[in-house]
Amino acid sequence: MAGNSFGQLFRITTFGESHGKAIGVVVDGCPAGLEIDVEFIQNQLSKRRPGQSEITTSRTEADNFDIISGVFEGKSTGAPICLLIANKDQRSKDYEHLKDVFRPSHADFTYEKKYGIRDYKGGGRSSARETAARVAAGAIAMLLLKRVEVSINAYVSQVGTIKIPESAFPIDYSNIENNLVRCPHEDTAAKMEVLIKEAKDDGDTVGGVITCVAENVPIGLGEPVFDKLHAELAKASMSINAAKGFEIGSGFASAAMFGSMHNDPFINEDNKITTESNFSGGIQGGISNGEPIVFNVAFKPVSTIQQQQKTVNQQGEEVEIKAQGRHDPCVVPRAVPIVESMAALVLADYYLRQKSDKI
Repeated sequence: MAGNSFGQLFRITTFGESHGKAIGVVVDGCPAGLEIDVEFIQNQLSKRRPGQSEITTSRTEADNFDIISGVFEGKSTGAPICLLIANKDQRSKDYEHLKDVFRPSHADFTYEKKYGIRDYKGGGRSSARETAARVAAGAIAMLLLKRVEVSINAYVSQVGTIKIPESAFPIDYSNIENNLVRCPHEDTAAKMEVLIKEAKDDGDTVGGVITCVAENVPIGLGEPVFDKLHAELAKASMSINAAKGFEIGSGFASAAMFGSMHNDPFINEDNKITTESNFSGGIQGGISNGEPIVFNVAFKPVSTIQQQQKTVNQQGEEVEIKAQGRHDPCVVPRAVPIVESMAALVLADYYLRQKSDKI
């Protein structure tokens, strides 16, 4: 199975399955001498962990991690860093009824056809459980980026049709963790929570949007042709389970605008070149321009629902299934740290690549 690694200079490889003994990640290319703040890494993992509230899956995992290699006396050595996260609350028996059937909109059918074998217990590698490894690696990337004062904040901006109103901007990031949904606008968060609970009570699920903002990003990150910075952010975001859409800056709204409205005029403020607006989302020509990088990731409703559904079995016979097991009624509250981590992995990699371009 290819495609388990991401990045060039700051490169990660994740491993493990949803219901295996453990999942983990190898981080290769982290510069030596970086102070590894284990409390910060654990805090990021705790934001993603299952069982954290009544609007998430009831699977309970502390997501405590062990550092197996690459760190000595609290600092990176330059060698590969391996982090291991044990699986403690597997219930493989919940998936026995799925052994011979394909769940609608899951990876069951495509995995079976591609590999001729699949781990039906929680989806194996296709499970969002794998993203815990990305969050651990992303936390290390954030520690590297903090050296140059880059900050990354993601939050839930939409659940179903409920969106943060324009009047709520600019966003106060300190409010993100004040509610279960991770929406920084209190009134909107309350409405979102009600909608998620209603979906859960109906045995259904609901989708949403996460907005991510990276600030103080150095000018010059990104490559002008195939490795455009926004293209890599799109790839990183769309590699997350349930991600269905990506837009940066003005995104799809730009299709309805004129150039006279959309262009970001350059100005000189206190001998610093900046822009009056930021429809570009902090990236022009595939390269960061020093403005905040702003992008949105849309997530579909979780495919596993507690309702009767039509499908087929491995013999092609039409059957009906009703999912068992433990699943999120809405993925976006727990996906916030995943989006932050994937953004950090991209920016850390491009930061190191930019440094290597100059003597």
